[in-house]
Amino acid sequence: MGFLERGIMWNKLTAWQVFLWWHHFFLLWTTIDGQTRYSIPEELKQGSVVENLARDLGLVVSELHRRKLRITSEAGKQYFSVDLGKGELVVIDRIDREDLCGQRPSCLLPLELVIDNPLQLHRVEIEIQDTNDNSPSFLTKEKVLQIAELVNPGARFPLESAQDPDVGSNSVRAYFISKNDHFKLTVKTHKDGRKIPELVLEKPLDREKLPVYNLILTAVDGGDPVRSGTSEIKVIVLDNNDNAPQFEKQVYEANVSENARPGTEILHVKATDADEGQNGEIEYYFAEQTTDLILSLFDIEPSTGAIVVKGSLDHETNSLHRFDITAKDKGNPKMDGHCCVEIKIVDINDNIPEIIVTSLTTPVPEDSAIGTVIALISAKDPDSGDNGKITLSVSSKSPFKLNPSVSNHYSLVTKVPLDREKNGKYSVKISATDSGKPPLSSEKIILVELLDVNDNPPVFSQRSYVVYVKENHAPGKILCSVSAADSDSGDNAKISYSILDSKVQDVSVSSYVYINSD
Repeated sequence: MGFLERGIMWNKLTAWQVFLWWHHFFLLWTTIDGQTRYSIPEELKQGSVVENLARDLGLVVSELHRRKLRITSEAGKQYFSVDLGKGELVVIDRIDREDLCGQRPSCLLPLELVIDNPLQLHRVEIEIQDTNDNSPSFLTKEKVLQIAELVNPGARFPLESAQDPDVGSNSVRAYFISKNDHFKLTVKTHKDGRKIPELVLEKPLDREKLPVYNLILTAVDGGDPVRSGTSEIKVIVLDNNDNAPQFEKQVYEANVSENARPGTEILHVKATDADEGQNGEIEYYFAEQTTDLILSLFDIEPSTGAIVVKGSLDHETNSLHRFDITAKDKGNPKMDGHCCVEIKIVDINDNIPEIIVTSLTTPVPEDSAIGTVIALISAKDPDSGDNGKITLSVSSKSPFKLNPSVSNHYSLVTKVPLDREKNGKYSVKISATDSGKPPLSSEKIILVELLDVNDNPPVFSQRSYVVYVKENHAPGKILCSVSAADSDSGDNAKISYSILDSKVQDVSVSSYVYINSD
């Protein structure tokens, strides 16, 4: 067999081996979508093991380091890591449920595990369970109530609710008042589950016998062990003005758009007073325990009870605001009534969708099979409802397409055969559009380069060469030069030359001439 024939057979064998290797690789390279949930209590010590991820996800521990397992968190801060030697999910930072989720009943911390070779994506949710690590507390350590001595038994006086960042059974469960002869405590439960303590007068007051009552209000939670907090209630007994303002409703509800401008009127609260003259003239105020946030967002007209927008509202930050309003008359002493206001912030489409490239593989072999995963992409939009529903798309002319996965996750895959010689790299434009009216959209460009494979044979500059040589041509002199080109790149484009073995009058051609292989 001649040198040229052996070279051609070696090149064919090498190309076939490369093709089989890449074919096997991309059969293994797939995206596996899964979802696993674990539950842990908050405040676990650093180094605590949550569970064995490798066992639960069916992964081989010895391959975790080679496959470059990595973990990402949508919370921004990393609270967990994976021990690649054991496959265990480990706590690496302090987890405070109240900082993460506030008062939400369910606290989920989503994680994404990305594994290469083959490419996989696993979604893991960590449910953070509440522990009773906070005591009930009152914003006001001492509340002063002025009650006229002519007030009839049965009159109710709302007290401040205790605050407890814990949730569920660890939140505020009951209230108690110190023992006395004239007052008892009742608790009113709102439809949202809040417990409002009320001081109820049981016996008529006599200022001449006892002008001041000092009581202790205690709030306890349902944790184990139980935690508690206290507030002092000082009741000053006053003369005259024996009717307190009464609101038409105990709870006022209203909706307002988050783009409402300052000065926009939201609702009116209204109270009436059976007294006459100044004792029946009412002015409206925010309750004493109203937070600074509420005072920065809303205002109330004292004479009319109109509640108006004062600051910038944001549905994504707070979708519901609750606060209390006090109606005071101008009597001497003044008497007051109370109501609750609930304002829901209506979402508008004011946030542009964000495209996140979780994983990207480039360059990609040009002989990649159709359906090969190029990138893992997700999208998020803090708006709610249709305003937060996102659709990802890619140009129909692109050789790639998007396959939807779970919860706004997509995989970018090839949809047609690729050819590096026609196009060596692609700028893939991903578009994200929400379902709001009008819709908002964003774009992201992903650069994908193609890796050359040896799929083009060398081509001579001429199909045949005719050379005239004198019969006594001296050995070692050049007869002619031939040239060939290969459209592949790198080693795939390097060319070597050889003469096919043939005979002239039963004598091998190689006995007469040779060719420089380079």
